[in-house]
Amino acid sequence: MQTRQFAGFAIPEIGLGCWQLGGGWRDDWDDTIAQQTLSAAHDAGVRFIDTADVYGDGASERSIGKFLATRKDPSLVVATKLGRAGIYPDGYTRGSLRDATLRSIDRLGVDALDLTQLHCVPTDVLRQGDVFEWLRELQQEGLIRRWGASVESVEEGLICLDQPGLASLQVIFNIFRQKPAEELLPRAHAQGVGIIVRLPLASGLLGGKITRETVFRQDDHRHFNRDGQHFNVGETFAGLELERGITAAEQVAALVPPGLTMAQMALRWILDHEAVSVVIPGASSPSQVVANVTAADAAPLPATLRAALAQVYVQHVRDHIRGPY
Repeated sequence: MQTRQFAGFAIPEIGLGCWQLGGGWRDDWDDTIAQQTLSAAHDAGVRFIDTADVYGDGASERSIGKFLATRKDPSLVVATKLGRAGIYPDGYTRGSLRDATLRSIDRLGVDALDLTQLHCVPTDVLRQGDVFEWLRELQQEGLIRRWGASVESVEEGLICLDQPGLASLQVIFNIFRQKPAEELLPRAHAQGVGIIVRLPLASGLLGGKITRETVFRQDDHRHFNRDGQHFNVGETFAGLELERGITAAEQVAALVPPGLTMAQMALRWILDHEAVSVVIPGASSPSQVVANVTAADAAPLPATLRAALAQVYVQHVRDHIRGPY
């Protein structure tokens, strides 16, 4: 894979998102598959892993910690997040952030966190600004090396970009969520702030395998959060109502060029934006990891295709996205 600049160092442009590492995050957690998936990612050249303390009540971090114990690779960057587990929506204090940081350090089995990110905290908390100062204190203490923020909207991202020391922003950005390209990505690029792209396949809609007959498991967020019942609806299907999302995905599928899968085209579309530092598609099996990484081998999409995808967004998606955007 090609490498890109991220907070002063270079990383391969496709990483691994670990929300559903191992095939689930509840009773059916399978750490054997998790270890196989992490190994396949590392073997394929992935050097950026993203997780959070809230994923599986710490299970994702513990699984990654187990993997790190077997791979002493200084080029491997593990990013985690804090601010949801036991803190959201109004428990943001210096002590709560420090305690969450120490718990992540323990689960990952490291001396300090490579990167910690505020995990979709309320906009008012970002505006107040204390959380950023507390992260700077944790950095000065040596508990974290870098800090950033995972945000829900362009507005939140712009608030964070006003904070000195911000290393990264994690955003939802894909063919169905093009708004960040207008202002947020160019400004982050100009400031040298890394951009981590989550949900690049819009919860699978841009993977080409979801149909109107698809049935999701009860513990899959695409079932229980389909309309934002448990957290921001934008984290599920990019904020689209499922039927509308499937219709839009069908329009995208008709544009996939020979030699690429729909998922590879969707990932390539993101990589064609120079402000993007790393894309973190999720994977619940080793084969999925390998398929995702191959998108880096594809040539940039032609201008005519990009224009056609922009039209799909304008005509079928833009005015129908729910939740903060």
